[in-house]
Amino acid sequence: NMVMSFRVSDLQMLLGFVGRSKSGLKHELVTRALQLVQFDCSPEVFKKIKELYETRYSKKSSDVAQAPRAEALPIPSSYERGSAVPRTLPTSNIDYPALYGKYLNGLGRLPPKVAKPEVRLVKLPFYTTLDELLKPTELVPQNNEKLQESPCIFALTPRQVELIRNSRELQPGVKSVQVVLRICYTDTSSPQEDQYPPNIAVKVNHSYCSVPGYYPSNKPGVEPKRPCRPINLTHLMYLSAATNRITVTWGNYGKSYSVGLYLVRQMTSAELLQRLKTIGIKHPELCKALVKEKLRLDPDSEIATTGVRVSLICPLVKMRLSVPCRAETCAHLQCFDAVFYLQMNEKKPTWMCPVCDKPAPYDQLIIDGLLSKILTECEDADEIEYLVDGSWCPIRAEKERSCSPQCPILVLGEALPSSCAPLAPGSSDVNGLLPPPSGNGENGKAPADVVDLTLDSSSSEEEEEEDEEEDDDDEGPQPKRRCSYEKGLVSAC
Repeated sequence: NMVMSFRVSDLQMLLGFVGRSKSGLKHELVTRALQLVQFDCSPEVFKKIKELYETRYSKKSSDVAQAPRAEALPIPSSYERGSAVPRTLPTSNIDYPALYGKYLNGLGRLPPKVAKPEVRLVKLPFYTTLDELLKPTELVPQNNEKLQESPCIFALTPRQVELIRNSRELQPGVKSVQVVLRICYTDTSSPQEDQYPPNIAVKVNHSYCSVPGYYPSNKPGVEPKRPCRPINLTHLMYLSAATNRITVTWGNYGKSYSVGLYLVRQMTSAELLQRLKTIGIKHPELCKALVKEKLRLDPDSEIATTGVRVSLICPLVKMRLSVPCRAETCAHLQCFDAVFYLQMNEKKPTWMCPVCDKPAPYDQLIIDGLLSKILTECEDADEIEYLVDGSWCPIRAEKERSCSPQCPILVLGEALPSSCAPLAPGSSDVNGLLPPPSGNGENGKAPADVVDLTLDSSSSEEEEEEDEEEDDDDEGPQPKRRCSYEKGLVSAC
């Protein structure tokens, strides 16, 4: 009600106090000021509005007498200091056209209130929102300068301060309950991901807050990207009833951005894994039905699929799966390990499936109950095959067999069996394997020169063979002996 009665100069002073644009027609200034009251009204802003109102109506006049006094206005006594959005003022018994129509450029009625769509940010798996301290509000440039500043003033409630102080520490100096700043494009068509404007700097009270640096880029011609994630402001804030002032410095290069403040609880990958194990396990029978559906013969297909192989090795770290999971939106049966997937996205959130390279957000992940059961039953295989009836069989790697043949020992010069008569002196073997006998040995046979072709026989075995041959020669003609060499080897006789 106070804002509706302001003159152009009062509206400009109010908007300039909070760093908003002061240019435009009166109805535009009124609309901008009303949005300020609805979405960004802090105790300091309310105090400024009351001060301007009292200054405006300090002198009595006939027109002013008809206007409601400050004491009679519905002041939001139930206003919560920890929220940047005050409760809606009661307007059911106020006739705005009758009271304030003459202040709006002579128009006889207020413009119809149009519900403006709000900017929404995507939900972050590692952050659970406890309170919304400031709804996404557009960063409006104040002039034509490239660097712009937008301030925001708010205070925490005692309950919110207590939540922060009693929360556990994720690491020294970092609480799990935090006040975070999120920035995104001003786009109301769909939930927006965090996106930092160029030349961003965030000042909390009297100190600048560190903003994540750029990821290094190894590709030529590709600009390095900054990891867009919420900015933790908790360590620089007053954890009391005192007000906090946040100033965002940003580069005005044509794109429009919006900022929001939230009280959140930061989660760890271990906590998300435990939650996934609690609510995200898909029953083995449902997984089995999915396998059957994947292998069901398509009537239009000429090739029948009899089975599909699934690896038990995680494609992320090349280790055996421990918690097999995949996204419900994925069309494949291959799984990846949930433990490593959550740990990787905790450090660098991408939420992309490592198998098909498609989005696999946390709320779409499921744990494959059938494959979990298979992992406990099949410990000696790294791959399985699903069959058309939903059953499975392990695929074990075949051990490499030795292909080297066992070479027999060829002893040259030993007594030959009767089936292999010795060659006459001076003659040579037709195959050139034996030299002509010298005639210096006993009974005209050649000396027993042993040649070990495989280096497997010992000298003792060779001496025993020679003694046996000499005994056989003394006894007389030897019976025919079958040659023990394998087929394909040339006989020594």
